[in-house]
Amino acid sequence: MGRPHKPLLDRARITTTALELVDEQGDFSVPQIARRLGVQTASVYHHVDGRDGIVELLRERVCSAIDGGTLDGQPWDAAFAAWARSYRAAFAAHPKAIPLLTGSPVRAPRVLDQYEQAVALLLDAGFALPDVMPVIIALENLVLGSALDMAAPEAMWELADDTATPRLARALAAFPEGGRTDTAFELALAGYLAHIRGLPDGRGLPDGRGLPDGRGLPDGPGLPDGRGLPDGA
Repeated sequence: MGRPHKPLLDRARITTTALELVDEQGDFSVPQIARRLGVQTASVYHHVDGRDGIVELLRERVCSAIDGGTLDGQPWDAAFAAWARSYRAAFAAHPKAIPLLTGSPVRAPRVLDQYEQAVALLLDAGFALPDVMPVIIALENLVLGSALDMAAPEAMWELADDTATPRLARALAAFPEGGRTDTAFELALAGYLAHIRGLPDGRGLPDGRGLPDGRGLPDGPGLPDGRGLPDGA
């Protein structure tokens, strides 16, 4: 028997094509996938569980770049910081997929496995069960927001006249060129970890009014340099 003229249709090719469409236009349709693959729309449906099934395949594909092994590390805060950086890098590669994937529940088994690891890590570290999901969701808010920011222009402020906004002009001039998103992400990650390190001691979730120890940036060592957290985590 001779080989088929076209590669066989499978879930991997469908996922790759759907991700290409999302990277280009922020969404996909099953007919678009079929046209790009040169097959009938019904043939695509034969391999996947409708549009929702393709979304979950996309979720698995994007999240496959997240290093789940970081969650095996200790201490928990260093493990969470490493997971956050890997998570951010995976979604920064496909920023247009973020609105699509956050618009539907997570069902993909391989992705749920990472959440299971994250929950286990926090419980083993002494976090109370009611605190676990807020801690994870807060980290995701930070990570996905930063991943979207990485798709933005490096220069986000264009001043036609420095004299109209002199303080802003000075602040921008003092900001190092390059690394805008990395510096901001490391600052936010450091603040997030500082805020939740006190949870395992039984105080419960903070009330959002400030860092647990009451400190802020003005009396601290300044912003991290983007190479890591201030305490080396």
